Amino acid sequence: MKTLEELGFELRHIGINCESEGEADQVAQSFDDIFGFTKKVGNSSIFAGTAVEAMKTPYLGAKGHIAIGTTDVDAAVEYLEAQGVKFNQESAKYKDEKLMAIYLEQEIGGFAVHLVKK
Repeated sequence: MKTLEELGFELRHIGINCESEGEADQVAQSFDDIFGFTKKVGNSSIFAGTAVEAMKTPYLGAKGHIAIGTTDVDAAVEYLEAQGVKFNQESAKYKDEKLMAIYLEQEIGGFAVHLVKK
């Protein structure tokens, strides 16, 4: 099993649940105006830089979500499950049969938390 250090956990971005595309645009624009975080419009969200994601409609988490990057999502799941962490298997996203992202079952501080491949 990989060690905590080998998994390289780090904050990737914060997702903010918005009620509409217009609100998401306003949130992203505020981060652009204040901090110069360039907006990038996607299908379901608008990013402000790489660290803030404004969701066009509410998604998982009462307040939004937090993405935690890791070098190996499968190994991170194995490591965290050994610590008693449970995962929402329905949220798993794969690319070429390799796990790329998955949400934890529990929220932390009103935020859903998901692992993503760095």
